[in-house]
Amino acid sequence: MSDITILDGGMGQELIHRYGQPPTPLWSTHVMMQEPDLVGDIHDDYFAAGAHVATTNTYAIHHDRLLRQDPELDKQFSELHVKACEIACKSRDKNGSGMVAGSLGPLGFSYRPDLSFPPEEARKMFAEIARLHEPYVDVHLIETVSKIEHAHGCLLGTAGSSKPTWLGVTVSDEDGTILRSGEPLSDVKALFGEYDVSKLLINCATPEAVDQAMDIIADIEIPFGSYANGFTFITSDFTKKETVDQLEARTDLSPEKYADFCSKWVDQGASIVGGCCEVGPAHIAELSRRFG
Repeated sequence: MSDITILDGGMGQELIHRYGQPPTPLWSTHVMMQEPDLVGDIHDDYFAAGAHVATTNTYAIHHDRLLRQDPELDKQFSELHVKACEIACKSRDKNGSGMVAGSLGPLGFSYRPDLSFPPEEARKMFAEIARLHEPYVDVHLIETVSKIEHAHGCLLGTAGSSKPTWLGVTVSDEDGTILRSGEPLSDVKALFGEYDVSKLLINCATPEAVDQAMDIIADIEIPFGSYANGFTFITSDFTKKETVDQLEARTDLSPEKYADFCSKWVDQGASIVGGCCEVGPAHIAELSRRFG
């Protein structure tokens, strides 16, 4: 199983659990500013658990989010991205091996395909981030794509980079064969002929929904995998707000049970597995035990 790449787990939820303060729409960014060592500790813990990849704490650092929540913070846009990249690189170097994946989260808000930006507008925003990340990261990791239009904007933004791009799409918790926009997951396959996508990932959906998604993507010609979340369900109320207060962590998703899901995906050909929200170091340690 040494050919399986093991991603890290969620960053934002780990920060909430460790920082002990109520989440805000920019909690991961605020915590990084106030307690940068805490972000580094989480990267360290994932590497110690056996992860091969550290994902930068940049998911929510977008101009539209910063301007909406804290306009003064947007003035530090570049510095925040560089800081997050440096923290991840320091952890990788301390570990002695591994990769750094530069996270590019969705514009607007997660799970809200209706807030997607037109591709040309999104291209400029993602290209700016890709340029900031390029000196530090090994790959660009586009995360939680919920709409084909969103994917076009992201991929246009990373197209000029010398670093490879991994595309992470999120499917409906109710039906893992469709994106959260309602578009068929199979429509993603057409992107591979238009853009240079190195890996396709399903992220931030329930493991049960990922099971369905794997049936759709198992025949693609590029490496694929998944990192699911540990929430009970992404509620419709949550998609109208910007904090995770409305979401509930599962109590039945032990490291062993989560690894059982990942084992099924590996049996279907997945070559990269990890975790998203509410999947922590203990889960990654079990993945490492099985696949490392």
